[in-house]
This record gives sequence, C-alpha cells and structure tokens, in this order.
Amino acid sequence: MPQAMESQSFVVTRRPRLADITEHPKMEFADYERRLASLQEVLQLIQQAYLGTSERALLVLEGWDTAGKGGLVRRLGWALDPRSFKVHPIAAPDEHERAQHYLQRFWRRLPQNGQIVVFDRSWYGRVLVERVEGLATNKEWRRAYREINEFERTLTNSGIRLVKLFLHITPDEQVRRFRDRLANPVKRWKLSYEDFRNRARWPDYETAIEDMMEETTTKHAPWHLIPANDKPYGRISAFRILADRLGEDVSLEPRPIDPDLLKEAKQALGLSASDMERASRPAKPKDKLKRKGPES
Repeated sequence: MPQAMESQSFVVTRRPRLADITEHPKMEFADYERRLASLQEVLQLIQQAYLGTSERALLVLEGWDTAGKGGLVRRLGWALDPRSFKVHPIAAPDEHERAQHYLQRFWRRLPQNGQIVVFDRSWYGRVLVERVEGLATNKEWRRAYREINEFERTLTNSGIRLVKLFLHITPDEQVRRFRDRLANPVKRWKLSYEDFRNRARWPDYETAIEDMMEETTTKHAPWHLIPANDKPYGRISAFRILADRLGEDVSLEPRPIDPDLLKEAKQALGLSASDMERASRPAKPKDKLKRKGPES
C-alpha cells in the first residue's frame, strides 16, 4: 500500500489498489480558504526565489476525468506571475507529432531557468489512454515504462524539480460531477462523448493507472496519490506537496538590495537616511517562511 503523508495524500512506494482507497477526507470551506491563501503566498515566494537562478520546476498533473485538475491549475494561476509560470494542456498529438517519438513534443515545453511549468496531462498518455484505447501497441506501451523512467531521470539530473500528482475520485463521485456539468450551462462545455466512453472502461483505466504507478514511481520522481472526492481537500493536499517539494532547500528570504542600486534610488527618489536604513535592513524573522505547517 502507499505510504500515508501528513496531509492524507500518499507517496506511492509500490502498486496501489485504487478500489481500496475508501477514505476521502473533507475540509470546511472557511478552513480551506485560509489554508489556500497561506499556501498561495508560499508558492509566490518560491516563484520569486527562482527568478534569476537556475532553479526550475515541472508539475505533471494526472487524474480521472472531473477529478479537479482544471480547478487546481486555475488556483495556481491566481497565485503565480504568468511571466514565469506556464501551463501546457496536453491533448491528442497532431499529425506532425504522431510522426515523431511520443516524448518529442514534451522536450520543447520543458521549463527554462526560473520557470514553473505545469503539464495538464502528460507523456503518461502513452501508458493510459493510448494503451486502453489501442492507440499504442502492446510492445510500445510496455516499453514506455522504461523510456519514461529514463526521461524523468534525465530531467531530475539536469536540475528540474519534478512533481507528479494523481487526483483520485470514486466512480460515484464522477457520476455526480458529470450530472453537475450537464445541469450547469457554465460547465457544460467540459463534457464530451469521450468522457462517457472512458467511464465505460473504468476497470481498464484503473488497471492501467495502477500499473503506471507501480512501474514509474521512483525515488527521484515518486507519484503522489491524492484522494480528491472533496475538492477543497484535494486542492490543499496538492498545494502542500508543491510547497514542500518546490521550496525544499530554497531560501525564501527577501534578497538584499544591490548597494549601487540603492545609491541610485537615493538620488532619484530623494530618500532620507531613515529610508535608506529601512531599505538595507535584512528580513526580520517574522518575515521568513514558516516551513513547517504553513497552512496551520
């Protein structure tokens, strides 16, 4: 079984049994809003700390249809500066991409220095939808486990912080969310024929997901399995993992102002001695990130 984390999400260490995940914790909305604001602030600090450095991060986001991937991405987008935060929604490969190796289209979307990038679905399509729908041969999708592990090892060896999240919901919860989308005109655009076709093959996808996690959870790039029947709980779990993984060993203290820049500012802005003293003062302890339990 997966190893439980403090947040009740899981770091997958061996083959999971999705049907055995029966505990889907809930979170009060007021508590959710408070924790979300705190974690968004932490991620803002992390993003700022990356700027001008070689730090870069990549979030691989997978999950069942309606599991909450879009909502998670939106709340990341509300917090982070779009100039160094990129989201790539991954759909079926086009004709040009189908003529290339399936990993080729991901190489050109990798984060540059200072960037945080999200893949909303990813190269795991080869061992999920392409496997289940027969778009990849048995030999191709089985070989892909090794290719993906080698690819991810290359990414982490090059300094990319790689975080892999899977949002898990139950079949009953998916039905409820389908009905909600059908009844809500604002959400109706999200429904497609493929959603219902995929649902009809739930057991096949469940097996493919469990195989995927067993074969591709590694020490350098583990899977995080999040029970997400409750959207607030799932989002906070995901944000907590991101804050921990992306902020590990990263100093989040405000950078000191360059002395030459400070001199220019004094002349241009007419700063007083007290203004200069405040501008050059190091961060106080209360301004530093509380790395333990930022949502408490």
